[in-house]
Amino acid sequence: MRKIIVTGPESSGKTTLARMLAAHYQAPLVDEQARAYLNALSRPYVELDLLAIAQQQWAAEENGEGMARETASPLVICDTDLLTIRIWALVKFGRCDPWITKILADDKPDHSILCSPDIPWEPDPLREDPHGRDQLFAIHEQELHALNRSYTVVHGDPGQRLSMTIAAVDAILNA
Repeated sequence: MRKIIVTGPESSGKTTLARMLAAHYQAPLVDEQARAYLNALSRPYVELDLLAIAQQQWAAEENGEGMARETASPLVICDTDLLTIRIWALVKFGRCDPWITKILADDKPDHSILCSPDIPWEPDPLREDPHGRDQLFAIHEQELHALNRSYTVVHGDPGQRLSMTIAAVDAILNA
């Protein structure tokens, strides 16, 4: 079973691509946990909330991997992972909980898909910075390098992104 992470800055098409990819391969999809967590919150989020979100995200990833094994799926697709939460914590609070950093260092997904912010910003009450997406993209790329993770940058419209991602994933499955 191979774990594929779809990552990138906010409003870069991660969820759309992850859903399309999971449908294409009929693979389990691990949803982004931050959105549900923040929607249920009745106050502004604080630093400690990011640890709770990370723990929920990690539990969801482990559950998705279990579903893939149970159904003999060759893939599990994750709509974001702890990398995005780490970057969020560093940018917003200047630090990241050590638990997140440790799990990230130990986790070895098979491939990450890094979504370029070359699509229009879609306003959303949970999104924070329409002007910082290029900087966040660069930070994602730096972190992927630092973690020594295999990744593919995708860009263009949803169809182009899906085609690029399928080519990358097929290469992994056929290796």
